[in-house]
Amino acid sequence: MSPGPSSGISRRQFLVGLPTAAALATLVVRGDGRAEAVAPPDLAPADPTANHGRWHMPAEESRHERTWMCWPSGRDIWGRALPEVQATIASIALTIAPFEPVTLLARPEQVRTARDRVGADVEVREAPVDDLWGRDTLPCFLVSTDPAAPRSLAAGRVRFNGWGDKQRHAGDRRLAGIVAKMSGIELVDSGIVGEGGGLEIDGDGTVLAAESSWVNENRNPGRSRADIEAALLDLLGADRLLWVDGLAGKDITDDHIDSQARFAGPTTIVLDRAASGARDDVWSRTAAKTRVRLGAAHTRDAKPYTIIDLVQPERVRHTGANFLATYLNYYVCNGAVIAPSFGDPRADDRASARLAELFPGRRVVQLDIDPVAAGGGGIHCATQQQPALGN
Repeated sequence: MSPGPSSGISRRQFLVGLPTAAALATLVVRGDGRAEAVAPPDLAPADPTANHGRWHMPAEESRHERTWMCWPSGRDIWGRALPEVQATIASIALTIAPFEPVTLLARPEQVRTARDRVGADVEVREAPVDDLWGRDTLPCFLVSTDPAAPRSLAAGRVRFNGWGDKQRHAGDRRLAGIVAKMSGIELVDSGIVGEGGGLEIDGDGTVLAAESSWVNENRNPGRSRADIEAALLDLLGADRLLWVDGLAGKDITDDHIDSQARFAGPTTIVLDRAASGARDDVWSRTAAKTRVRLGAAHTRDAKPYTIIDLVQPERVRHTGANFLATYLNYYVCNGAVIAPSFGDPRADDRASARLAELFPGRRVVQLDIDPVAAGGGGIHCATQQQPALGN
């Protein structure tokens, strides 16, 4: 069995009997050591702020100013596995740090613990963090498009609601706005509920997303696909969105795109693929539909995409219903690709070689992230890039 969350709550499992949003509260530990319940903010943030072409989101492989991450704090989520999960987040942060600065957000009462784990190599700042999924809760950083003005940043927000109110995240839902204020940059609010892990951007105006995690009553009730598409394209400064079906209701994210399909440049899409002989299930059938849909898609130049497979391992160190054994949840940073290893030497080496081909000039660094993978996530889920403004 995997060393996953012992409480029975994880990224790929649903909560049973979750209280209504009005009843949820964040538990904050005060300086005197006493716990205090703090009511969450209004679930409907400020009115949307249109982009109108002022900003765009660069591709992940563009140069970064830094990486942002979040320090998990909830034993109610991770149970006895929390120390192992925290150690894994520290390992990811320390692996990225030689390539670019890393800022790790942590609750005030967790700052000392986080700093003890990462030392002076990673900046730790206070914020009301609930869990580690920075890709979903932190802003999508945007770069200005006006060539006549100095380049500047904005923070793009999709409104996080705990993956359709499946988990309580009163602190995490505030993080996009907090990081915008912390960074002194404008907050551009899409008005759409969702998560950054549900978006894949090629940096050249095309976005990739799964309908299951956006056109869903648990996030955007009454909103049409066309309406959601228009808002997302405006937020990201893009003009094309390639939809795949995805799979709603089988995991907590409703099948995020970053574990299905990723861009490796404007003309290449990388797909997750099960190992030979893997059993046929709803996930493999969904992957087959994604492959057909994207195999028929065309680039901006009306040519078919180059489709590249990252094949899953045949064996993993740990097993469990929630274990996410995909190499696709890698993270591209300055000079490196940070990717998981799963203990299958042949498959690990094959994935490393393929990533080196896809991102030439970058070192591929593989990590044992089993405690996070046991919760249904990966390295990409735990990171968010801030683009560099200089050359």
